[in-house]
Amino acid sequence: MATRRRMLLKVIILGDSGVGKTSPMNQFVNRKFSNQYKATIGADFLTKEVHFEDRLFTLQIWDTAGQERFQSLGVAFYRGADCCVLVHDVNVMKSFENLNNWREEFLIQASPSDPENFPFVVLGNKIDVDGGNSRVVSEKKAKAWCAAKGNIPYFETSAKEGFNVDAAFQCIAKNALKNEPEEEIYLPDTIDVAGGGRQQTSTGCEC
Repeated sequence: MATRRRMLLKVIILGDSGVGKTSPMNQFVNRKFSNQYKATIGADFLTKEVHFEDRLFTLQIWDTAGQERFQSLGVAFYRGADCCVLVHDVNVMKSFENLNNWREEFLIQASPSDPENFPFVVLGNKIDVDGGNSRVVSEKKAKAWCAAKGNIPYFETSAKEGFNVDAAFQCIAKNALKNEPEEEIYLPDTIDVAGGGRQQTSTGCEC
């Protein structure tokens, strides 16, 4: 039975508010782009089935709000992630400078077993804005940052035009798959509810 199960891969998308985290996700999953900006409240996720190396698995893509006030919600969302996507807007330098904060925040909240080798992917989004004339973060600068952080894969995307979004998510899926341990999901087989006897003396109501 285990051989027939569909593997679930959890991917977290992080970045400043307004950089376009939700748009690439929607473009990849639903082939949809909305011009209307609405702040994601708390978090949201979409799922998509992906074929990779003759295997079928479900990519569960979590979009966490960029506003500082939602960061305290982090732990539950970050834990169990197989890959983390860091997104910046190539037209907003601050969003690029904050990538390091988001990366550190993720490593603290998610506590991956091997932080040095945990898979990240960086997206430089909104390359279509103003025909590229208003961009302030060069591809060279972004790639240099990625190289310094352990050769993180980097993709320039336009969720509006669908440019490079599929290629980015293929890479994300591949990296998430590498990180997924073989023994996952439904351990333990049995739970000894009676175990140890000690817990049975409760101070609560025993009605």
